[in-house]
Order: sequence, then C-alpha cells, then structure tokens
Amino acid sequence: MKPSGNMDAQPWMTAPETQAVMKALMADGALARFVGGCVRDALLKRDVHDIDLATTALPEIVLALLQREGIHTVPTGIAHGTVTAVLDHKPFEITTLRRDVETYGRHAKVAYTDDWKEDAARRDFTMNAVFCDMDGTLYDPFGGIEDLFAGRVRFVGDPQARIEEDVLRLLRFFRFYAEYGKAPPDAAALAACKKFASHLPKLSGERVRAELLRLLGAAASPDVIRRMAEDGVLEHILPEATDLEVLARLVAIETEMAAPAPIRRLASLLPPGRGEVGEIAARLKLSNVEKRRLMALATSPIGVGGFEDAKGVRRLLYGLGPDAVTDQVLLHWARLGPEASEAETAPCRLAVAEAKNWQAKAFPVTGKDMLALGLRAGPEMGALLESVEAWWIEGDFAASRAQCLEKAKALFEGA
Repeated sequence: MKPSGNMDAQPWMTAPETQAVMKALMADGALARFVGGCVRDALLKRDVHDIDLATTALPEIVLALLQREGIHTVPTGIAHGTVTAVLDHKPFEITTLRRDVETYGRHAKVAYTDDWKEDAARRDFTMNAVFCDMDGTLYDPFGGIEDLFAGRVRFVGDPQARIEEDVLRLLRFFRFYAEYGKAPPDAAALAACKKFASHLPKLSGERVRAELLRLLGAAASPDVIRRMAEDGVLEHILPEATDLEVLARLVAIETEMAAPAPIRRLASLLPPGRGEVGEIAARLKLSNVEKRRLMALATSPIGVGGFEDAKGVRRLLYGLGPDAVTDQVLLHWARLGPEASEAETAPCRLAVAEAKNWQAKAFPVTGKDMLALGLRAGPEMGALLESVEAWWIEGDFAASRAQCLEKAKALFEGA
C-alpha cells in the first residue's frame, strides 16, 4: 500500500505514553499505525480523544510485547484481535490486521492478515480507513481523506453489503453525517439506509442509544433527524418523535445560551408525559442518571409560571439545582414556538443567566437547633423546620442563622 500524503506531528502522537506503546509494538519487527478517529479528527484539526492502533502482530504477540515493557494490558476483544494497552491512565485500543470470513451482526468471524488494504476494506466509512505512521505518513486506500474534507460520508465498498453485515452502520451513517457531513448526503449510502431501515428494531437498545445520543450531540442534529424522518428511518428507532421543530429551536437557543445536552435534545423530540417517556428510556437502555434527567424534563414544573422574576428563579434553583432548571427552562423556551414574543422569552433568558450565576444555599438551621428550643424529635419538629425554611426561602435566602433561629423560636412559642 503506497503512501497517500503526510500529516504534521500531533501532540498525542509525540506524547511519551504513545511513543512507549508504539515502540513496544514494533520492537520485534511488526508494524503499527494509527487508524480511525484519531487520524480523521487530527486531519480536521479537531481534538483527539481516543487512540486506535492497527498492527501486523498477532494478538498474543501484542500482549507479550506490551507486557515485556511493563505496559498494562486488557484483552478487551482478543477473540476478535483487539487488546487494550493502558499507560499513565491513557488507553490505546490495538487491533491486529484482519479480514472478515463471515459476518453476523455485531461480530464477525475473522482471519488475521498482513495486508493493510484488506483490513481497511472491512471498515465502515472511507474516512475511518486511513492509516498513519509515527512520522505522519498517511495511507489512504479508498479515498477517505478526499471524502473527509469534502464532507462526504461514504461507505467502503458496497453500502448495502456493509449494512447487511451490521445494521448499526445505518445509524452510524447518519451520526457521522451529523458530525462530518455536508449536503447532499451520498446517494448510494442513503438508498441503502432507506432499504434496510426496517431492520433497525433488531438492534439492542444499548447500541441504538449510543449512536442516537452522539447524533443528538452534533450541531447539525436537527437537519439530520429531519432527514431520517423524511426517509422513513426515525420511525424505526423513535416513533414517538413528533414535533421536530422543537429540536431545531432548542439547538439554536443552546448555541447562544448553554452547552449542548443530548438528553435534553432527546426530550425535545418527545411528547410530555411520564408514562411514554419511561417506556422510551427503558427501550433505549438509558442509564439511571439519563433516565432521571429525561423523566424530569417530561414532567417539568416549569412552563406554568414560577420564573417570572429573578426571585422566583432562585426559589426554583434552590429546590431543583441549576442543571435541572437550565434543562427545563430551555425546553420550555423551545416549545414556545417561533412566534414567541420578547415578553415570553425574556424570563427564560433571565432564568438561564440566574442558573449560571447560582451559588448553592444551605439552610442555616438544623434539627439540633430545634431540640435546643425544647422540641422533641418528630412530626412537630419537622413541620416547624419546614415553616422556617419556607420563610427563609420567601425572603430570598437573606435571613441569617440568628434571624432564622429567632423566627423558629417565635413560631414555637406561638404554637
């Protein structure tokens, strides 16, 4: 395989831990190259988070080479040729060059090879099939670099065959299009996605969740989600998505006001209501944290008043916290519609600003203080504490500890 160009040395390439792993892998004459996302994102001058390596060394040799240098190894997918090296808390996923003998969904029966092009031919998209040597020499057997800079998400080989091998690649196509693509989408890829869309329900919820949330995190997610709906794809993974324009408005608001949040964006696609949203969370195998966040958005107390002024917002912030208030205000704002007036949106803007500046408050009175007043532990004490706290909140948290104790004493003596 002939070189296809050069890439400038990157900090992650010259980092000591990267150099140590590469040196270990090539110590006995095997070749190792960077591949996939790290090469793709480096070419676009984006941040590189994960480093994947391809090597001619067999998996058991990879383990031996790394262990000889004292590098921690994890046989994460050794049956399919993958070993993870961990050095200074940095993971490197290392896979032996391979070719597919037989494919069946997520996994495949593979045979190892020393042919770099043969390995590249089993990858999903051309932009993921570019290799890079330690010195920056690039190898691009399927025109991935040109596709990458053109914003063209193109399958390696026949799109239909690639999707038949693993239908998850259908969702990955739309996710990559959201992250890297430029209109119009590759026609052959899109046709294959339409043809096999009905196979999506066969995927596990975990796999759908991973791709869907990453897609929703992209700036272009509204356009891509709309495209998926028009092409009959979205209905097979999220039939509950009804008003796609809410997502578009939410992303526009986030661009100005807050960091993107995939779960918040997912909520914008769904009708309010705990029951249906709970079913969706279960189907997508959301984590407990994600499920709670989605459920909170589905049953938001905001939207029926409560943040018409800064004091009201601070009351909400004390009860819900800044993240939940930001979530709910932004979703409410997006649902106001394109014709919302300044009078309607100004409280939303105020609420987000208050959330950004919020400093957590701690109620300065405790049960021990109530005992000192002569109360016994029990419902009466709890009711008194709640009354004092409500008074403190209503006063915009201005009352000092001494003032709160004085209020508690007055309520107790007047009872």
